[in-house]
Amino acid sequence: MSLKGKTAIITGSNSGIGLGVARELARAGADVVLNSFTDRDEDHALAAEIGREFGVTGRYIKADMSKGEECRALIEQAGACDILVNNAGIQHVEPIDTFPVDTWNRIIAINLSSAFHTTAAALPLMRKAGWGRIVNIASAHGLTASPFKSAYVAAKHGVVGFTKVTALETAEEPITANAICPGYVLTPLVEAQIPDQMKVHDMDRETVIREVMLTRQPSKQFATVEQLGGTAVFLCSEAAAQITGTTISVDGGWTAL
Repeated sequence: MSLKGKTAIITGSNSGIGLGVARELARAGADVVLNSFTDRDEDHALAAEIGREFGVTGRYIKADMSKGEECRALIEQAGACDILVNNAGIQHVEPIDTFPVDTWNRIIAINLSSAFHTTAAALPLMRKAGWGRIVNIASAHGLTASPFKSAYVAAKHGVVGFTKVTALETAEEPITANAICPGYVLTPLVEAQIPDQMKVHDMDRETVIREVMLTRQPSKQFATVEQLGGTAVFLCSEAAAQITGTTISVDGGWTAL
């Protein structure tokens, strides 16, 4: 599944799922553009390191995904966009009646509206190149719901719907749009939560993972960032040329319940 010669832009990709996806796309031969809202030396060094490791070009471009103009500028500054992975996202847990309005607006902007802005800027470049792949990182919460996560669930459902519209608008072109819906993924952020959960529940590591953190994930195993990256690579391959407008769940059976 070679992606040699393609340029992939991955939003929110200096850690976690985005970084895992970027690494797998680079492993497949794609030049990668990493992104986040910071502009540190280590951000640029991370992109360069991926480039060296996989023999591709690795760049880092700062852009705040809560701001539409910066989302579009990211694509313009990259100069090419054969593969767009909309991954940037944040979370907040609180009941609807006390959910902060500013936090709601920020989650919708970063988790949903950013995908609109980047896609709008990327499609002309894909059409000019005669090929394109859009992979939106949604969530199991794009297909189901949990209490106290109103903004996140609304945004991820929106991402799934937006993916379908994008697919229909590009259906007769060599461009596809699909959404990956992860369940719980073992990222550094999640890993850091395990010791605290062990203390709170007075459980050992394996028990707190199975009985607390993965209570809704039937496999009782975290998905990995490498698995999500591999799924993205597949969706960008020619084997997936007729897969568009759909979701692929990487959730250990969560949405089968």
